[in-house]
This record gives sequence, C-alpha cells and structure tokens, in this order.
Amino acid sequence: MHDLERVHARYGPALLRKARRILRSDADAQDVVQTLLVDLWRRDRLRAELPYLYRAITHRCLNHLRDADNRQRLLEQHRDGPGAGVLHGWTALPLEGRVIDRDLLLKLGARLDRRRWEVFVYRHIDEMELEDIAALIGTNRKTVQRWLARVQDEARRLLTEGDDG
Repeated sequence: MHDLERVHARYGPALLRKARRILRSDADAQDVVQTLLVDLWRRDRLRAELPYLYRAITHRCLNHLRDADNRQRLLEQHRDGPGAGVLHGWTALPLEGRVIDRDLLLKLGARLDRRRWEVFVYRHIDEMELEDIAALIGTNRKTVQRWLARVQDEARRLLTEGDDG
C-alpha cells in the first residue's frame, strides 16, 4: 500500500468529519482533505501525527471559507445585484443563545489574528475542551480561556452591531 493511501485510510475519516463540521459541505470537505493529503505527500510530510493534521485541516477549511466569501463578494460586484452571501449547507451555531452564522464567522476572521480565530473554531465548531485546545496549539488552558473571552466579546459586539443595523 502506498504511503498516501495508508495515511488516507488511517486519518482520512477523522479529517473529513472535522472538515464537514467547519465547511458544512461534504463536497468541499472532501476536496479540502484530498488537497491537504496530496500537498503533504508532495512535500514528503505524510508521517505527520493527527494533532498536526487537525491543525492543518482547520487552517485549510478557514482559508476555504475566506476564499469562498471573497469569490462571492467579487461575483456580487460583477453581477451588480444583490447576493445572498450564503455558502450552501452552512447552518447556524450557538453562542450563549445567539447565532454564529457564516457571516459572523468571516467577520471575526477579518478582525482576529489567525491563532485566536482558530481557537474560536476549535471551541465553538469543533466543541473541543479548553485543555484539548491548549494541548493542540501548545499553550496553557488559562491562555486559551483568556483568548476565548476576548473573542467572545468581539463576537457579541458584532452580533449587537447586527441587531442595530
């Protein structure tokens, strides 16, 4: 069995589940997982462990969302018409009784540094525990908790701005 096939058989299902949770699209998730594994194979990095692969797939998914938003915005400008701005298959996620939709997630991505946005996704999309997030990104639980508090404050501000507008 080829290295790529072995890694795909071992880690592919877990990576695909994670990508589906973030992207809310089976087809997009499959594409992102496949391109990640092929890119790693080309760079001879297939011996990576699952925590590395989880971070890599999270980054790829966030980039995919950001790119999809940019493509949608450009299409709307080009069409010169109203755009729904909706990524097919996206569903709302809860944050203290409020809704985190794709629009809010992308707005947070524009205001946050990559690491804090990643932590937000791990907590609110992947539903990871603080200790697990800390271990994954190589920091302590207290730091993760502090970052999440700030990010959640920013999310609340954005939700409030949306209510006012």
